[in-house]
Amino acid sequence: MAKTVKDLVEAANAVVPRISPAQAQELMAKPNTLVVDVRDAPEVQQTGKVAGAVHVPRGMLEFRADPESPYYDQHFTKDKTVILYCGSGGRSALSGQALKELGYAEVYNMGAFKDWAESGGAVDRA
Repeated sequence: MAKTVKDLVEAANAVVPRISPAQAQELMAKPNTLVVDVRDAPEVQQTGKVAGAVHVPRGMLEFRADPESPYYDQHFTKDKTVILYCGSGGRSALSGQALKELGYAEVYNMGAFKDWAESGGAVDRA
């Protein structure tokens, strides 16, 4: 039987821990933490992004995170703690699952950017 996007996100949420903006800030205070915004470019341009976050659209994440890819981004190393977020938490959950499948061990889903912004988290404006 075919799966729905809801099924895929539920499966991803089962393997990628969800954290609050406050928990994300605690992790970000430690060295070797990478924050990744997986939203599309127009979303980031409209709202800004978490201060210090790397923007990698969901469709390019695996290519940027795999050292064997010609599109590899050196911000990604498998020894880092990775915190992902998007517009609502679905894309970041799927992204986290993909990173785990690529061998990243410590991966978290912070959920929605708006939760970060509303909690008073620092934002970089374009």
